[in-house]
Amino acid sequence: MQDRRHTRRAVSRWSAVGITILAVAVISACGKMNTTGRSSSYLLIDVLQGASGAKPDTFSTVVQSDVQTKGGVFEDPGKVTLHIALKDPGTPSIPSSPSSANSVTVTRYHVVFRRSDGRNTQGVDVPFAFDGAATGTINSSGSSLVFVLVRAQAKLESPLAELRGVGGAFIISTLADVTFYGQDQNGNQVSVTGTISVNFADWADPA
Repeated sequence: MQDRRHTRRAVSRWSAVGITILAVAVISACGKMNTTGRSSSYLLIDVLQGASGAKPDTFSTVVQSDVQTKGGVFEDPGKVTLHIALKDPGTPSIPSSPSSANSVTVTRYHVVFRRSDGRNTQGVDVPFAFDGAATGTINSSGSSLVFVLVRAQAKLESPLAELRGVGGAFIISTLADVTFYGQDQNGNQVSVTGTISVNFADWADPA
């Protein structure tokens, strides 16, 4: 009989410990969610495009980056369309509506090139990553920003410089991860990342 009472007390103690641990875990998880990304809104990319410097007005989701156009070097522009959404959308009967305070002002971006074969040494296999500035305020209706996707400098450095003058005999196919950074009107940091294909070669010059 005593053994049974002892067993019941032990089970009760461990149940209480388990409940305490679970409660701490839940509190910790909630705290992490509240402190990671404090903004009430977030950015969404509607479309991410780029264009060759040889044809800067022809945007596509796949960029044929020409490392040399009629003997010259041109930057390749990118264009992104963004809009914001609320983390708490409300309910179907009472949906939440973004206010001007929820708008996000994007001020800069970061571009990293990578290859699917895993050869990603910057300045050897892919162009160097870089930071750029692009400023615009994004609301729920959406806005577009134009930015530099491939710098002219990159076409004068390895590995792109070695592609010049070989008539498209060699191609370096990459994925460009572009991260846009900004903050809402209360100063909370917001960011979003999109990816676009960029294929480098000495493509045929436009007529």
